[in-house]
Amino acid sequence: MSSSTRPGDSTATELPRAGLERRIGPLQATAINMTQMCGIGPFVTIPAMVATMGGAQAMFGWIVGALIALADGLVWAELGAALPGAGGTYIYLREAFQYRTGRLMPFLFVWSAVLFIPLIMSSGIIGLVQYLGYLVPGVTDEAGVTPLGKVIGIAVVVLIVLALFRRIGQIGKLTTALFVIMLAAVLTVVTAAFSHFDGARAFAFTPGAFGSGGAFWGGLGAGLVIAIYDYLGYNTSAYLGGEVRTPGRTIPRSIFFSILGIMSLYFLLQVGVLGSIPLEQLKTATSVASTVLEQAWGSAAAKVVTVFIVVAAIGSVFAGLLGGSRVPFEAARDKVFLPWFGKLHKRLNMPTAGVLTMGLITAIGSLFTLTDVINAAVTVLVLIQSLAQVAAIWVLRRRRPNLQRPYRQWLYPVPTIIALAGWVYIYVSATTLSILLSVGWIVLGLLAYLGYAAAEKTWPFGPKEIREAFASPVEGAQA
Repeated sequence: MSSSTRPGDSTATELPRAGLERRIGPLQATAINMTQMCGIGPFVTIPAMVATMGGAQAMFGWIVGALIALADGLVWAELGAALPGAGGTYIYLREAFQYRTGRLMPFLFVWSAVLFIPLIMSSGIIGLVQYLGYLVPGVTDEAGVTPLGKVIGIAVVVLIVLALFRRIGQIGKLTTALFVIMLAAVLTVVTAAFSHFDGARAFAFTPGAFGSGGAFWGGLGAGLVIAIYDYLGYNTSAYLGGEVRTPGRTIPRSIFFSILGIMSLYFLLQVGVLGSIPLEQLKTATSVASTVLEQAWGSAAAKVVTVFIVVAAIGSVFAGLLGGSRVPFEAARDKVFLPWFGKLHKRLNMPTAGVLTMGLITAIGSLFTLTDVINAAVTVLVLIQSLAQVAAIWVLRRRRPNLQRPYRQWLYPVPTIIALAGWVYIYVSATTLSILLSVGWIVLGLLAYLGYAAAEKTWPFGPKEIREAFASPVEGAQA
């Protein structure tokens, strides 16, 4: 197969990558996405969402967030179906931008992903420890997570990393089981909330909330930072594109169904909690699900379901590290990242270095506060993954119009434009410190790339290498 091809191919097929196995089916792909999306997120962020948006109108923040996630999900669906390899965004940026900037964009993405993916997982560990505080004395106090709680959080990360040392077929089955536990936990909390539901309390919107300058609009930006954080994970199946069966159908469907499913669960959970806990108590709650369960069915039931919530959080971190570890693997195989990230475990066929590195950063991130971690993760993610990927779908449509696309984005380019506007709005709504840190991280990445490019004698210090990994059968026959 030729290593250099022309843009504008006919039909595209994936070049084989040795080692990875296509073992993940539609149900498992959707379960992986939903497990990663939900986890501990809504159980720890619902109070923050209500406080940020000033009352019961917070329920609509989840719907607006889902619309942005769905628009962005349709970007992922087309790119993931057309370019189904390990690494997700890394592949899309590599294929789209290699013609003008060589390896710069995929390098910056990996540079960013090695930070934002484990930071998102760190938030899951922080939330997990908060709920453990309901079960284990001394894990949390009025000031937050105690030193004991932080040690427990690090220990959980170690156990998750060890659990990832499995073949992908075994991991798919384990993730499906964790998904069932997560779903049971959410539905149980929803049922408990609606068992003593007060509709007047749930729908007691702040007067003038939806008018010009009202509480809904004033808190929407910060609320969307929270909402989109809780929806993150709908793209995990695309990160695992090299291990998904029939990816042209499985990836788009898993993204679409996981977003709609999680949106429904979040909305029901938010409305139920609003109708079962007084507003002022809800705004400051640290383990809101446990409070709902205790009020409805007593402390024994609350403790049992809190265990399920903790297990769901573990499942979310597990799924996130599973998908995220494939990003530096693919980059290293392309010689755009440190070479040891491209090695697979000899017996398990899994990227050892990626799992261990992201596990380490997850453990370090778990030592910070939840708000700081969420804002830092979202802002870093937006700059290189979200905005650049929107540009990638436009570039690939223009440069490779005949690329085989098993799924083509509905109503293109409307969802792409909605996703672009939504991500810009979310980014400027984040904290000033997190925005500055995200810009600083990208500047460091640019400097690191220049050093790498000079050593490798690649663009801008050498020629660009145009290598379309998803080349056409005609090109393959000519090679």
